[in-house]
Amino acid sequence: MPDKSITRELKHNANLAGPIVLAQVAQVAMGFTDTVMAGRISPLDLGAIAVGVNLWILPYLFCVGLLMAVSSMTSHYFGAAHFSAIRDLMRQVGWLVLFLGVAAVAAVWLMVQGLGLLALDADIERVAGAYVKAVSFGLPAVIGYLALRFLSEGIGYTRPMMLIQLVALGANVLANWVFMFGKLGFPAMGAEGAGWATALVMWLQPGLLLAYIYRHKRYRFIWITPVERRDWSRLRELVRVGMPIAVTLVAEVGMFAAVALLMGTLGVTEVAAHQVALNVAAMAFMIPLGISSATTVRVGHAIGEGRRSLVRFRGLVGIGFAASCMMLTASVLFLLPEQIVAIYTRDAAVQALAVQLLFMAALFQLSDGVQISANGALRGMKDTLFPMGVTLGVYWIVGLPLSWYLGFEREIGPRGLWMGLVAGLSLAAVLLVWRFLLLSRGGSVSASD
Repeated sequence: MPDKSITRELKHNANLAGPIVLAQVAQVAMGFTDTVMAGRISPLDLGAIAVGVNLWILPYLFCVGLLMAVSSMTSHYFGAAHFSAIRDLMRQVGWLVLFLGVAAVAAVWLMVQGLGLLALDADIERVAGAYVKAVSFGLPAVIGYLALRFLSEGIGYTRPMMLIQLVALGANVLANWVFMFGKLGFPAMGAEGAGWATALVMWLQPGLLLAYIYRHKRYRFIWITPVERRDWSRLRELVRVGMPIAVTLVAEVGMFAAVALLMGTLGVTEVAAHQVALNVAAMAFMIPLGISSATTVRVGHAIGEGRRSLVRFRGLVGIGFAASCMMLTASVLFLLPEQIVAIYTRDAAVQALAVQLLFMAALFQLSDGVQISANGALRGMKDTLFPMGVTLGVYWIVGLPLSWYLGFEREIGPRGLWMGLVAGLSLAAVLLVWRFLLLSRGGSVSASD
């Protein structure tokens, strides 16, 4: 493939991925600020947020996965200039958002009631429950935001989310300062205050994006397109494509959540160190996640335009781009672990263990980037069932049992739990790249754009 063609595709991918990466980093930075500010209060508040996040994040990510199909379908419709289908799809998604909002809140409250079954430290259970209940009040709003976000990404316009997330990050820091530390006449609520701050920002995001969409001319084609007869097959297709994505996301993050809950049985120091290392890894993961979303759009546009010869080329460029970026982040984690951990906490015991876990996180950077970008390429082809099977198999049949065995049976402790994560992500990367190469092998690849 000529170097100029690869460079041109990298530029297209980076233009789409850049704002998504910055938006995702800003979103994870909200968790970073929660973690850092809680660490300034006590290890208990830090550990409670670590446990609590792994409860509400599961129904949230299920909704993210299901609504990711909006991006995939919209990219196909937009590539084919079928604008009326986009408008009809979004009308139907509105009803789905209402249902998901109610279901997500109910799921979170049920999980809080089940915290007592996990044999956690009593104080962590109490504070984590208060934090999660507060966050749950923002879930219906952020689910609506996701639908609008994936619409915008599907038409190849990603900048609004970057701007909104930056505003949301600033709002989250301010709200944390008020509610966590008891400023401006409010009581100091610690971790619970972080939950209320998060819920408040969740309502801010859809309001800003909806206002932007209504005012910007780039979205005008949706509103002026004549309304066709409603085609409910689009909603069925969204569920067909999106449900495996949702299960995949929940299964992957569920493995991390399960490891976090296992950490909670080891003690406050262990779960706090895990939260620090996991937050750093999550921040790095935003880079390939943005590239993955851009790859979905690029592959989807190629299919919608009827240029299937470009599918393999665009997918492989996206995978290679993500892999290169994650090699750089792995180097940073290897070289500067003490400096990174010092940002989060001053507790010496937590710092020492978190540094060890950061070395483990560096080991899975490459495989994590490859698996998520390959997943994005497959999502652009609407191939979501196979990635779901891979995720369920390698994470829950290989990764999590290995984590349990190494961490508890072999008594390696926290590092053993993380070894299972490394094994699961590495195997997933190999299988997903193989699947993409298999599906995209038909026809020669052209780099014309």
